[in-house]
Amino acid sequence: MSTLIKSIKEVLYDTWPMILLSSVVLIALRLAYLIKNKEKIIISKEIMSLTFVVYILCMFQIVTSQDVSSVHGVNITLFKELTRYQIGTKLFYRNIIGNIIMFIPFGFFTSYYLKLNRKSFIFFLTLIVSLVIETIQLKIGRAFDVDDIILNMVGSLCGYFIYRLVDNAFGDLSDTVKGTLTIVAVLTTIVILTIIII
Repeated sequence: MSTLIKSIKEVLYDTWPMILLSSVVLIALRLAYLIKNKEKIIISKEIMSLTFVVYILCMFQIVTSQDVSSVHGVNITLFKELTRYQIGTKLFYRNIIGNIIMFIPFGFFTSYYLKLNRKSFIFFLTLIVSLVIETIQLKIGRAFDVDDIILNMVGSLCGYFIYRLVDNAFGDLSDTVKGTLTIVAVLTTIVILTIIII
């Protein structure tokens, strides 16, 4: 439990300045746009869009700035790295659980915005993004790891299934109500996953 909390604190410590700055800039620009064009403000949709953009920025920072010099090389042997970490250790939470959790929002938001109804689309999109991430990491002195791609796929598919559950359960409701319930569902899922991991 303490290892997981420390890992979360480290990520938040590394990303909070970027989260704060990007949120202020995005909110200001979006409000200015909506007011200038006299468009209706739907809070739930605005929160979803802001969260998605901030999530992408956080992913970029985590992928490019953490432990840049600690690991390098190429692993194309399936499950080699997955079996290397002892359950409950800092490296297990960061490399195994972290890769899964990091891509749950990607699967959810991608499915939400594209209204995806097939797993194959999310699989393909996650594969492309994961390959780009692993290639970037290799180029900046980290590692290309096929196991990370597998973990990203698992996380993204979890996000897809969360979206499908929410969409099926609340599909007949208005966009505002559906958006609010969607935000609640995502936050609840994150809390449940954290409890399971602990």
